[in-house]
Amino acid sequence: MKSFLSIFLFFFIANTFAQEQFAVYFNSDKFELTKTENKKLNDWMKLHAKDKIVAINGYTDEDGTSGYNDTLSKKRVKHIFEIIKEKVPFREDFESRSYGENFNQSKNKAENRKVTIYYIEEKDLARENEILGIEEEVEIIVDSTFVLDEIIGDDAPLEERIAKTKEGKTLILKDINFYHNTFGVMNESRPILYDLFRIMENNPRLEIQIQGHVCCNADVTDSRSIMLSRERAKAIKQFLVYQGIRAVRVSFQGFGSSMPLYPIPEQNEEERVANRRVEILIVKK
Repeated sequence: MKSFLSIFLFFFIANTFAQEQFAVYFNSDKFELTKTENKKLNDWMKLHAKDKIVAINGYTDEDGTSGYNDTLSKKRVKHIFEIIKEKVPFREDFESRSYGENFNQSKNKAENRKVTIYYIEEKDLARENEILGIEEEVEIIVDSTFVLDEIIGDDAPLEERIAKTKEGKTLILKDINFYHNTFGVMNESRPILYDLFRIMENNPRLEIQIQGHVCCNADVTDSRSIMLSRERAKAIKQFLVYQGIRAVRVSFQGFGSSMPLYPIPEQNEEERVANRRVEILIVKK
């Protein structure tokens, strides 16, 4: 029942008259706020400390690839969430949604580089379920072909995650580790590589791009980091080709440290591991 309600909530966001919204804007290719926008957000939090947040949505302009913009919008949402998570209450079924460039773009590019916060004011909290159109005793029928990003859990099997990921979107290839400062894949990573091979073998129309990322280097132009991330992505392609997957179905790219999930320098090993990752872009299904 909760998943039905969450999906219904998502559709209702854009239409409900009693739900408020607030937006902050970003510079091109950035996921951190400028001083001006940061002050604007802090002023909003002070005024709305007793309201309740329903959703946070992220957007980008059309510059760059769809995969890059999808990742950038996710990082913008995460950045705003980290700032406000202890300062303004959230609904238990709070939703976040990263649209990237996939929405009705304004002609003014600056208006597209944003995160929008949807919230209910304190004076309306007694009616929040009514405002959101939630009737807990009524089963809501939802088109099963529509799947929110958040429904695809990180712990779901790789086959399920790939099946639910749309063309032009990326997902993280979990549990892939390399020997320090090399592109040699560690033995414990072999099972996930064979999982990926079997998925490619069983889905002959599937085409992917392997994307490599490294951590810990604030210089996004550093050629060694870019090359290392590229060689790691290439190593995974070579594994798949060696197993019999046609080379034209797998491309690769290295981004170095230019697209971190956490700001560099990272605060702990967990953040370093998250930044030091391999992603798959679904090119064709």
